[in-house]
Amino acid sequence: MDGTKPAMESNAEETQDEGQESKGCFECCIKCLGGVPYASLVATILCFSGVALFCGCGHVALTGTLTMLENHFSRVTSDHATLTMVIQIFQYIIYGIASFFFVYAIILLAEGFYTTSAIKKELQSDFKTTVCGRCITAFFMFLTYILALAFLAIFGFTAIPVFLFFNMWTTCAAMKSPDANITSPDSICVDVRQYGVIPWNATPGKACGATLGDICNTSEFYLSYHLYIVALAGAGATVIALIHYLMILAANWAYLKSAVSTHEYQDIKTKDDQDLEAEARSKEGQNSSSYS
Repeated sequence: MDGTKPAMESNAEETQDEGQESKGCFECCIKCLGGVPYASLVATILCFSGVALFCGCGHVALTGTLTMLENHFSRVTSDHATLTMVIQIFQYIIYGIASFFFVYAIILLAEGFYTTSAIKKELQSDFKTTVCGRCITAFFMFLTYILALAFLAIFGFTAIPVFLFFNMWTTCAAMKSPDANITSPDSICVDVRQYGVIPWNATPGKACGATLGDICNTSEFYLSYHLYIVALAGAGATVIALIHYLMILAANWAYLKSAVSTHEYQDIKTKDDQDLEAEARSKEGQNSSSYS
């Protein structure tokens, strides 16, 4: 009996140590998860997804559009040379947009981690934010506002090819519909020259009847049309992500400013309490000396 008692006590101590270690790991995990800026993380994922959809689908759709125009609407290379150059410029711009927003989203996510940690330490009186830190947050807020306006313009610009392809698709669908009762299908045409895509001297410049139906059945038209729709959705998602970032940055800046004001008030209050305590001690000392 005496030999089993120390063994039981040692087992109990080991179990208690294991429980404390597991509790410490759990508290550490909770502390780490509490420092994650979930709003910034969601905005970053949305920004990555939107930019990837816009850049990837937009790049392929532009290539398909150029191929379709060369094969069916402008067979002379010199007629669409300007359009080819513009499409290449847009594709290079897409490369730049993808690279820039990848880096910028990472920076904003890192800023979210920093600000979340700073706010918590500020409230715990363990850390003081600097004027430089608040100015950086304000700068990112201004830059994000400008980028949101720019991508809103890109969103509107992306809607133009969707509208043009939608017109062609509805025209082809009307020709195929049995309820249309079209007696002369060759009179139904789509002239891309009127949209300013190619010059007026381009040949043939338009497609009518069965030729138009064949164009709508090509893989270039089908793929480009749907890719433009996905690119438009990606641009919209990026705008939403930037607005989300803007709200996060504005809230973080307000929290930092409020935390600084609270910290200054606590410092002034602590100093006043210390002065009152010192004054009270001096009065007690004077009273004790007068009694003596």
